[in-house]
Amino acid sequence: MGERPWAATADGIILTVRLTPKGGRDAIDGIEASADGRLVLKARVRVVPSGGEANDALIRLIAKAIGVPPRAVALIAGHTARVKRLKIAGSPVVLAEALERICSNG
Repeated sequence: MGERPWAATADGIILTVRLTPKGGRDAIDGIEASADGRLVLKARVRVVPSGGEANDALIRLIAKAIGVPPRAVALIAGHTARVKRLKIAGSPVVLAEALERICSNG
């Protein structure tokens, strides 16, 4: 396994996501390198970035994709930016395996 846009912590993982609001559908589109060379997980949601709706939709999308309740996913950075950092609570090994499955299917 090479570099990934997530890192294990003691109680979960930190995930870096590049979100596209008004993306036509709710989907995870795989991994890409951002302009500064860091890896990000590409995600898109249908809703517009108004009043935190896109952030809420992103949390629901990630939670459903990796099989955790939405309350286990918290936005910790990038509330109004396109690139966001999420903290996902749970077993780092299990969460990383779920993210690997998502990325290999994309």
